[in-house]
Amino acid sequence: MSKGLTKRADDYSQWYNELVLKTGLAEHSDVRGCMVIKPYGFAIWELMKEELDKRFKETGHVNAYFPLFIPKSYLSKEAAHVEGFAKECAVVTHYRLKTAPDGKSVVVDPEAKLEEELIIRPTSETIIWNTYRNWIQSYRDLPLLINQWANVVRWEIRTRLFLRTAEFLWQEGHTAHSSNTEAIEEAERMLDVYAEFAEKFMAMPVIKGLKSVNERFAGAVETYCIEALMQDGKALQAGTSHFLGQNFAKAFDVKFADKEGNEEYVWATSWGVSTRLMGALIMTHSDDEGLVLPPKLAPFQCVIIPFFFKDEEINSKLMAKAKEIANELRQAGIRVQIDDDDTKRPGFKFAEYELKGYPTRIVIGPRDLENGTVEIARRDTKEKSSFSNENLSETISTMLADIEKELRNRALKYREENTSVVESFEEFKQVLEQKGGFLVANWDGSAETEEKIKEETGATIRCIPLEDNLPSGPCIYTGKEAKHKVVFARAY
Repeated sequence: MSKGLTKRADDYSQWYNELVLKTGLAEHSDVRGCMVIKPYGFAIWELMKEELDKRFKETGHVNAYFPLFIPKSYLSKEAAHVEGFAKECAVVTHYRLKTAPDGKSVVVDPEAKLEEELIIRPTSETIIWNTYRNWIQSYRDLPLLINQWANVVRWEIRTRLFLRTAEFLWQEGHTAHSSNTEAIEEAERMLDVYAEFAEKFMAMPVIKGLKSVNERFAGAVETYCIEALMQDGKALQAGTSHFLGQNFAKAFDVKFADKEGNEEYVWATSWGVSTRLMGALIMTHSDDEGLVLPPKLAPFQCVIIPFFFKDEEINSKLMAKAKEIANELRQAGIRVQIDDDDTKRPGFKFAEYELKGYPTRIVIGPRDLENGTVEIARRDTKEKSSFSNENLSETISTMLADIEKELRNRALKYREENTSVVESFEEFKQVLEQKGGFLVANWDGSAETEEKIKEETGATIRCIPLEDNLPSGPCIYTGKEAKHKVVFARAY
């Protein structure tokens, strides 16, 4: 199955595209820039969604749903916001089709023009804050902690499956608070939720930080982010949490009466992660043979393969043992699949499940039945060993925990080995070209310097780390006094 898969070292982009297609995660749609998420890919997304949703609810949030369409006038109410998304908006101008004169096709009915165009949501701040105006009157209505799972559209020209598509799935939290302090705490809390999910559920280490002014979300006062390093040395923004100040409350006139009866504008946050996490998962752990999935995100954590022969009696015993083991594993909460297809050779099956990233594989043959053993292979190290078929749920559970730990440590080691501290612009350019990865450097804090570095190298400030961001020397580009130690990288 992995035969013909391009090697990462030869063409990382091609390897990624082939892997997504060959593993059945997703495929390109006939609608330009959009993708079809196939069942195996959607199963992984559902596991992500289930865990994140649980974490949101544990922090007091509830789910709701808001319209897909946003009146154009709403986007005009927050100047920075509309400027940030104007070039990415899909616009609905008519509400009806009619049969064409040839009687064989349909055309837009010119008489069905909307009085006001509707925008397919690129994000929902505007429609949600217009709604919140009706929900919030006093401090008793706050905090308002809402999340929605939805799709959004951002009209992308250059697309790549999961990483950048015109339509994608995500969650977006939108919260309202009575104070500046409370809103900032919320934004930071949700950043911590994302970071913990990435590191403990995806086995993907991240850096928590603030975006520079140039990289902030349109309309935000501050944007917090988690940044991950992919195997090709490029950074990926894996999640963002925004402190919106009172910008949207003022734009949509959302006020509340405090305990003294004084009217004040509400303080706001928004935060989100998307199916881009699927791309992050692939590029953090996978190898030249296919997907490598952390056990918590594997649709099936174990596959059982009976080694069938021509003897029907033996095959029947093999299947009975496979079902017995599967029941034991399921009772222990392990997601397991039995491959009872007798038309494919075992070698083909091994390659197939290796390509799809199943964390563990159990093989049972006639000799195993006699000896009371099974062969277990783990995807991360490709090691195979014989184990007693007693207490297999304990064996597999221990192995899954070890796989998760190994993947996390491997990714962390890669990041550490590919993080460089640079002290001059010449060194910056040299390391960026020869090694890539995260470059830690001193920055004078000016948007002009940031833009010049981006123009000359293609690298951007991924974040100002929340920890250890004090400069230890002058700005690498201007030589002026540095304000921050920041993380640069070329990014997706």
